Amino acid sequence: MDYRNPQIAELYDLANPPAQDTDFYLALVGPHARSVLDLGCGTGTLCCALAERGHRVTGVDPAAAMLAVGRNKPRAELVEWVESAAQSYNSDKRFDLIVMTGHAFQTLLTDSDTLAVLQIMRGHLRERGMVAFETRNPHLDWAGQWAARPPRTLPGQILETLKITCIDGEFVSFQTSYRSPHTTLTTNSTLRFPSQEHVEALIGRSGLEVREVFGNWNRAPFDAARSREMIFVAGIAERSRS
Repeated sequence: MDYRNPQIAELYDLANPPAQDTDFYLALVGPHARSVLDLGCGTGTLCCALAERGHRVTGVDPAAAMLAVGRNKPRAELVEWVESAAQSYNSDKRFDLIVMTGHAFQTLLTDSDTLAVLQIMRGHLRERGMVAFETRNPHLDWAGQWAARPPRTLPGQILETLKITCIDGEFVSFQTSYRSPHTTLTTNSTLRFPSQEHVEALIGRSGLEVREVFGNWNRAPFDAARSREMIFVAGIAERSRS
């Protein structure tokens, strides 16, 4: 999806209000002030919610248009905003919690990009810190569910429709259209649906180790047959501690 387009960035924000995932990550960081890095922060909904609760937050995203939306939100002045791809982010800071939310992990389409991001997480994590991100359960028929989903109406009389354009192994491509009374915007996206085993292998190669895998935002254990999410919580592997 072309998040560099300011109109698309605004529509993304309308289409993705705070939900159960926001509550999950807010609870994960806990009540005491912590340093948090949000890689692929998008329009900064979680960043601003964390900052409002007293946490020290850095939000990183490659799209300036998405960051521009975030900078206009309440408490945005408390957040450090950085325009950068997650794969190339570099800072002297070390964080108590590093997250990648909104299924941004699924936009990493190669093992090299995925491993690069996990290594960035490992390199910027404090010794007792946590990493957390989610990816959809690949055992479910997401393409079928999305193809059957009726259009939905967003604020401002905007009609959002989704059309599957290609299914190729673990990759699903789709076209999203936003029709308003005055114009129609169309974007194209591809997401990867890696297996639990593959993600865990890449986590291990990065110097991290899996601590927990949840299947939903209520922290139920992951069930390959039924869970919609694979929510990974990881920390620095004992063998790689310096």
